[in-house]
Amino acid sequence: MNKIRLNDKEFELFIPEKVILSAISGMAEQIKRDMNGKNPLFVGVLNGAFMFVAELMRQLNGPHELSFVRYASYQGTATTGEVREIMPLSADVKGRTVILLEDIVDSGYTMQCVKQKLKHAGAADVRLATMLFKPTALKCDLQPDYVGIEIPDCFVVGYGLDYDEKGRTYRDIYTLV
Repeated sequence: MNKIRLNDKEFELFIPEKVILSAISGMAEQIKRDMNGKNPLFVGVLNGAFMFVAELMRQLNGPHELSFVRYASYQGTATTGEVREIMPLSADVKGRTVILLEDIVDSGYTMQCVKQKLKHAGAADVRLATMLFKPTALKCDLQPDYVGIEIPDCFVVGYGLDYDEKGRTYRDIYTLV
């Protein structure tokens, strides 16, 4: 599909699934090299990262430990500027290397907050892997360790990303028209 409609907004095809899968595959190879001999804890950030996390874990194909957290900072197409913890991490991070798995980093506030929480909880190292990164939208001191695809500052849906909880299950990524 070249165009989709979600509620009152129209979106057009931006990143096809094959490009997304290739980017995730490249990221998996980089993580494998960096984590060789280590036992990292992977932490997926729900809801948006579920498709990215599933594909990355398939590509890593190892005895990795995986857990999930859920935070909210968006309403509609804009960030609220407030990070709310909806589902905290249940795994112990003391002394561990933690790799956060996020769908998209734009302002960076949510991931900056989560990284600080994990370090405060005793994680030895906290890294960030993001499927999409908007470097021009970044508003804090945060640099992802692993980036699938850099994109301009635009609103996107699909492959886990949503607009008011709609559009997450599309295999491609679409941008607001």
